Amino acid sequence: MENSTLKRTAKDFASKCPVKWCPGCGDFAVLAQMQRTFAHMDMPHEKFAVISGIGCSSRLPYYLNTYGFHTIHGRAPAVASGVKLANADLSVWVVTGDGDALSIGGNHTLHAIRKNIGLKIILLNNRIYALTKGQSSPTTKINVITKSSPSGTIDYPLTPLRFAIGLDCTFVARVLDTDMTMMAHVFEAAAKHKGTAFVEVLQRCLAFSNVEFDHFKDKTKKEDIVLHAEHGKPLIFGKNKNKGIAIKNYKPEIVEFEHGKIPPEVVIYDETNGDLAYVLSAFFYPDMPVPIGILKNVEKPSHEELLLNKEKEAGDINLKSILEGPGFWEMK
Repeated sequence: MENSTLKRTAKDFASKCPVKWCPGCGDFAVLAQMQRTFAHMDMPHEKFAVISGIGCSSRLPYYLNTYGFHTIHGRAPAVASGVKLANADLSVWVVTGDGDALSIGGNHTLHAIRKNIGLKIILLNNRIYALTKGQSSPTTKINVITKSSPSGTIDYPLTPLRFAIGLDCTFVARVLDTDMTMMAHVFEAAAKHKGTAFVEVLQRCLAFSNVEFDHFKDKTKKEDIVLHAEHGKPLIFGKNKNKGIAIKNYKPEIVEFEHGKIPPEVVIYDETNGDLAYVLSAFFYPDMPVPIGILKNVEKPSHEELLLNKEKEAGDINLKSILEGPGFWEMK
């Protein structure tokens, strides 16, 4: 057991395994920020467990100097749930991708969120199956040409934030792989959250889905594309901060105004308002700006807390008396 009083740095959480991702991949940014976040938490290495499934992102546990488990396709939330319930003191992180978490692993992700198990689910969304060389995933936009849809996809895409908020997830956020400052803020907030924290990282796959994120590349237009959701602050955006989000007749719309003169109808964001978070989760460019930041952050007893309380209430139980109690019969 290491000395828990030592001050740790991001380097302390880097393993000796060579990092094997394509140059320029957003996975590097996520890895670096997780290492920094772990160092800031001032906890010994053995208090962390990083669980992954299958995909490019799922190699990440190899590159962290913590406990880790590279599981099978889609099963990371199930394994991580078992880890957290076996040792609630661990900080358990799930690193997954859009295909891993929302296709074959959709059922496991759904129930981990529904139960509010204290996992930090980091979903790296590049809208493609990258490890298997470019097939469409559940988040690939419609009409996009991929290896599995040479004439363009016909499936409507799943929206990770809508999925999580619709399941009443207690912490939901989205970040860009190129915005390390926002990623640091969100990861540290997720680390402190007691229930399920679900963070979507929008990231390009340079090999197979780079075109899907073209609109983020133009720095002169980025401020008109991205909407920063900040608790207690108005939902405004634009290079001149002269656009805002208002809700009229139950529908969101963009209003323009003179810089510095924010009209009263512009929404003041409240991250404890799940209905408002659900509205923002449906924003898509170019019709609406892309919401970034913490969309929802509320408190609710976690599954492990409720389980511990039930165990205390039950006290010492004789398993034999339960198995052979009322309703017991013997097959002969």
